Amino acid sequence: VQLQASGGGLVQAGDSLRLSCVASGRIFSSHVMGWFRQAPGKEREWVSAIRWGVGNTYYSDSVKGRFTISRDKAENTVYLQMNSLKPEDTAVYYCARAHRGLSTVENDYEDWGRGTLVTVSS
Repeated sequence: VQLQASGGGLVQAGDSLRLSCVASGRIFSSHVMGWFRQAPGKEREWVSAIRWGVGNTYYSDSVKGRFTISRDKAENTVYLQMNSLKPEDTAVYYCARAHRGLSTVENDYEDWGRGTLVTVSS
């Protein structure tokens, strides 16, 4: 499976963006799709995840209430709707797939896409 993320850009604080991640191969119901981000000079951190089959969603405390993850099974796409963006949300955002269930740990995700840069100006 190849994952292709898109939708990043330069926005102002308070604006919204929607990231997309298209998977080239099949995603099974047991898989979990996640979003991570890496800010300049920082380690990559988990942002959100969704169970592909049942659609349960999970968020880090830093984005809860502002970001929404969703998926379109027919389009093999996972989305990250980001509202009320803050300068501290500036990062390269990555989508990833975990084969073995829900995790917030980077190493538990086997498939990764190239990142898309989100820059939030104050």
